[in-house]
Amino acid sequence: MRQQFGRHRTDTLDYLQSMLAQMRVMADAEGHAMLAYLIEMAYLEATDAMRGAGPLSIREDKGHSPS
Repeated sequence: MRQQFGRHRTDTLDYLQSMLAQMRVMADAEGHAMLAYLIEMAYLEATDAMRGAGPLSIREDKGHSPS
């Protein structure tokens, strides 16, 4: 069952990555540079998630100062 969940997760991330790539092209073509940039960041986050890397956000460090 766990393997099936992992496959579903991979399929979902693959789909999201594909859609984000298309949306980035659309936003860029319409001259929405900031929107294209933000979509690109989401695309990179999906790519990292597919590789098993941690999130690029600072959510894990919330409330902690660097030491």
